[in-house]
Amino acid sequence: MKTQWSVILGLIFALVIAIFAVFNVGSVPVDFGFTEVTLPLIVVILGCTLIGGLIVGAFGIVRQFKLQKRIKLLTADLAKANDTIAKLENPPLEPFSGLPDTTAPSI
Repeated sequence: MKTQWSVILGLIFALVIAIFAVFNVGSVPVDFGFTEVTLPLIVVILGCTLIGGLIVGAFGIVRQFKLQKRIKLLTADLAKANDTIAKLENPPLEPFSGLPDTTAPSI
């Protein structure tokens, strides 16, 4: 359900950005420091939105890999802890010390 809401909100956000970009079609100068170009504002808005989305996506992928690694480590720790608990709850049998005393008790 959470994923569906994320997709819906993402689509609404994309629609708002697209409408905003369509209303701003004038040309603007863009200075890159070493050169200056004149681009339509719609290209600047959509380009910046795309670059922002790529940056956020890259951070999300890195975060996902870190979380997967942490889950793997915690799963290994949990298995080790469960093994330790099982060993402590079920102590090993004591070694066999010999035959039981079968002599009759004295009266």
